[in-house]
Amino acid sequence: MATPFVRRAAVRFEIIVVPDDRRVHEVPTATLGGAAMLLGFLVAMAIASQLPAFHAVFRANSAPLGIVAAAGLIFAVGMTDDLREMSPPAKMSGQVLAGAVLYLFGVTMLFFRLPLVGTTLVLSPDLSPVVTVLWVVGIANAVNFIDGLDGLAAGIIAIASGAFFVYSHQFLAVQGQFTNCGPLVAIIVCGICVGFLPYNFHPAKIFMGDAGAMLLGLLMAASTMSVVGDTTFGYSGRTFFTFAPILIPIFILGIPLLDTAFAVVRRASRRMNPAVADKNHLHHRLMRLGHGQTRSVLILWAWTALLSGLILYPVLTNHNTLLVPMAVGALAIVLVTIFARGRRTAGDVSARRPQGPPAGHDALTRN
Repeated sequence: MATPFVRRAAVRFEIIVVPDDRRVHEVPTATLGGAAMLLGFLVAMAIASQLPAFHAVFRANSAPLGIVAAAGLIFAVGMTDDLREMSPPAKMSGQVLAGAVLYLFGVTMLFFRLPLVGTTLVLSPDLSPVVTVLWVVGIANAVNFIDGLDGLAAGIIAIASGAFFVYSHQFLAVQGQFTNCGPLVAIIVCGICVGFLPYNFHPAKIFMGDAGAMLLGLLMAASTMSVVGDTTFGYSGRTFFTFAPILIPIFILGIPLLDTAFAVVRRASRRMNPAVADKNHLHHRLMRLGHGQTRSVLILWAWTALLSGLILYPVLTNHNTLLVPMAVGALAIVLVTIFARGRRTAGDVSARRPQGPPAGHDALTRN
């Protein structure tokens, strides 16, 4: 509901992104979507705090307040970068500060359950804040890096957060924990992404900007830490969940995390600053293979849905027999990626045609 009003404000104050060599969009586009996302998040948290079903969540600990404070802080950092480009160290400092706020309010990494071994490591008071900040910085930048095509980041996070909500709800129910705010934050993130997508899918009417991307990253980091970093338990009797819970976020956020890892290795091998943008991300490579924006986005959505299904199937069915269907699904995505390139849907073709003057406030207003 807030996005159209935010877009009008962005147009009025000329908060727009003009096409350049580093971006793939072809017309000036408003970039204040993160403000609508933050407003949606704050309203949802405020309503939840007044509902009897969530009284235990909001009264048992300070985590919800810390998440709200950190969300506001990282949004301010991202918005500053959208309005006046910040240096990478300054932006990183803001992310570190947001992670520190989460730690101070009790949203932190305390436990690591080692895969297959069944042993749980308890982090020391000196190491826990460091790991917490690294988790926040890593996921915030992963979402920011993947936000390169219309609807890509919002769709991936909508799928990932929805999947994590289902997983964490079941996981905490088994343990009898009903004061954890992780599932609540996850489903709110899913909601704000779904609400934003109609305005952000290709051709986008508004971008989320760094403010929105880093906000989504922080909220996903906070949600996953609240669940997987604050428990010593796993799913007993389910072979698949000997990997749980610490690898669950890595699976469902596999696409942005993989893209970030490739970017860091690629830039380091070329002796480049890892924070310097380039056009070699996964979505850029799909575009160069001949896929349009829409198909490239759908391919990466499909991979995220596939990885999320790999996590959710054992939770919902108590069986681990999904390897063959998952392999078939992965093969189907690979075949589409290889053999469907070069063909354009009508939407892709029309979107690549000029839609108005190349730049300026008047062009955006008419569009």
